[in-house]
Amino acid sequence: MNRPVVSRRSFATGVAAAATAAMAAMAAPVFGRSRRLTDETIIGAGDHRFRVKHHFPQLPDRFTWQTTHGVAVDAAGNLYVIHEGKKEQKDHPAIFVFDPQGKFIRAFGSEFQGGGHGIEVRQEGNDEFLYVCGYQGVKCFVKMTPTGEIVWFRKAPMESGVYAPGEDVSTKPSWNRQGFLPTNFAFLDDGGFLLADGYGSFRIHRYDKDAKWLSSFGGDGKGEGTFNTPHGIWIDRRAGREPTIVVCDRAHNTLQILTLDGVYKETITGFGLPANIDTWKNLLLVPELKACVTLLDDKNQVVAQLGRAVERLDEIKNLRGQPDQWLDGQFVHPHDACFAANGDIIVAEWVGTGRVSKLERV
Repeated sequence: MNRPVVSRRSFATGVAAAATAAMAAMAAPVFGRSRRLTDETIIGAGDHRFRVKHHFPQLPDRFTWQTTHGVAVDAAGNLYVIHEGKKEQKDHPAIFVFDPQGKFIRAFGSEFQGGGHGIEVRQEGNDEFLYVCGYQGVKCFVKMTPTGEIVWFRKAPMESGVYAPGEDVSTKPSWNRQGFLPTNFAFLDDGGFLLADGYGSFRIHRYDKDAKWLSSFGGDGKGEGTFNTPHGIWIDRRAGREPTIVVCDRAHNTLQILTLDGVYKETITGFGLPANIDTWKNLLLVPELKACVTLLDDKNQVVAQLGRAVERLDEIKNLRGQPDQWLDGQFVHPHDACFAANGDIIVAEWVGTGRVSKLERV
């Protein structure tokens, strides 16, 4: 299924009456362009307007951001941020926790330094747990408590038959289809989960509730059930739709929709390196590495392109390494994003200085 093309032209500055202009702004599709209201930056329009707070959570001086990768929010509204981290700084934590106002609470996860990637919060009975992926030389996936205690720790599923000998003990990055470099999780109703090996085998692995490997699907290919960098994954349970698996087939610039058994259904095109997925009410959220955060409705039609700055990304070489060139209300490289319970959006960007932004619904 082709995603409908959303016009990207700017509205010309006209001489229409102010009331007419306001009505037009409310009725128009939502673009990435931002505007100022007093000292605030507002992006979007209509039902999808957000107040932008870049660098929302603040670290204590004893810590530094080291390329932000993933974000997740727990039931209390606390924010968990994982960064890739520097492997030579083994004692530095890779996971930071902030309260709903962005105030620092705690840090842990030095075992992910040099390879921190995906992070999700999952409610299991009365308790919440973190599920964390490590890539590069870390090459693992882990279940933890919200304070950092490890529940279980797993490496490459050798029983799948797709990995090179020794891949389950190797600490050398293996950027090939026999390597294991997991990126993100999706959670199943039976207590099990799916794991995307987004930089390694390009396969999606299915595990039971005890983290026992069951099966896998996908692999390297041109699409329609095979992938080129299946970086993000989610279970779409939006009301009125059949539950499905959504995979960010990043290097193909598409989302693939599959049944819960992993059977291919359809493809949504038109993204710029889609990185991960989240849902809230009838909306599906897609952070795109090419300077955009996109919202789709329950028919998978585009209703918002927030913070879009694709042209600027093309014009300015190494924009990610020049924070002085970043503009309020525009993104550089959204790598992950998630909804808060009230529909606010948290965005983590793949930039060396780290940047986590909060989009507050207006």
